[in-house]
Amino acid sequence: MIKRAFSYLSKHSDGFTNALILTVILAVFLPAKGQVYSIFKGASTLVVALLFFMHGLKLTPANLWAGLTSWRLHLVIALATFAMFPALGLLIKPLALFLTDGRLYMGLLFVCVLPSTVQSSIAFTSIAGGNVAAAVCAASFSSLLGVFVTPLLVNLALQANLDSSLPQAIRDLCLQLVLPFAAGQAARPWLAGWINRRKAALGYVDRLSVLFIVYVSFSHGTTSGLWGTLSVPMFLALILVCLILLALALLGTFAAGSLLGFPREDRITILFCGSKKSLVAGVPMANIIFPPALASVIILPLMVFHQAQLLACSYISRKLADRAKPGP
Repeated sequence: MIKRAFSYLSKHSDGFTNALILTVILAVFLPAKGQVYSIFKGASTLVVALLFFMHGLKLTPANLWAGLTSWRLHLVIALATFAMFPALGLLIKPLALFLTDGRLYMGLLFVCVLPSTVQSSIAFTSIAGGNVAAAVCAASFSSLLGVFVTPLLVNLALQANLDSSLPQAIRDLCLQLVLPFAAGQAARPWLAGWINRRKAALGYVDRLSVLFIVYVSFSHGTTSGLWGTLSVPMFLALILVCLILLALALLGTFAAGSLLGFPREDRITILFCGSKKSLVAGVPMANIIFPPALASVIILPLMVFHQAQLLACSYISRKLADRAKPGP
């Protein structure tokens, strides 16, 4: 059984996830220290700004406004992303604190207030035979909304832990996320064509940016003794809690689509867009909102949840696609 599990993981794990794991291993055994860390930390600020400038360039206004006729669908997805998830995070608090610790629970709450993914939400919706146009619109809108809503939800959910640093964090978020994103939107009339011709290459820039930020964050975690405070049983417990959170989110979005009477294609869109969280948005946000000593711990639940959602949604999307095929 263990051999089959490892075979499944290796077959369905995407290259980006494998790169993330290798990046963490590199940061554990060869962390950036001293002056090198200071240089990398400064560079990561510029990388975050570049990442969100590119998000602004790539996000077409048409994707945001084309789905206004399906406002019920997008409202359900937005509520699942920014209301249902935080409620689930509070629901599992006793279990999470019993199995892990306060720092990892903060990371789980941070996962719960992040926006949905874009690329994988659309991909899984397409595989399962869902409403792809609505998925594009909903995921894009969630990404935009998250720039503003996530910091507010962090303030509400984690205020007791961040009282001293939150005003600075909000200012940094505006400078490093909101302004570059707005600049990207403003530059679309001149650069949209250039972006569209280089979508594949710019996708690699997205991922390399996240890998660099993860390396800088976990380098600080290594030098500050992070791994000495996280035991193997606690890490396994974190995986279990992330799986429970994901299962509740999938059940919640599935139930919402069914109870509200949406057609099959829209139910699939709600399922995949409303149950996932963005690693690409979450990693830079965590490094801005949280102090360096805490950011590496906060990112850990997000990385675990990211892998869990990819594996689960890959399996579910293929099963839904098989059900939709006409019989012999």
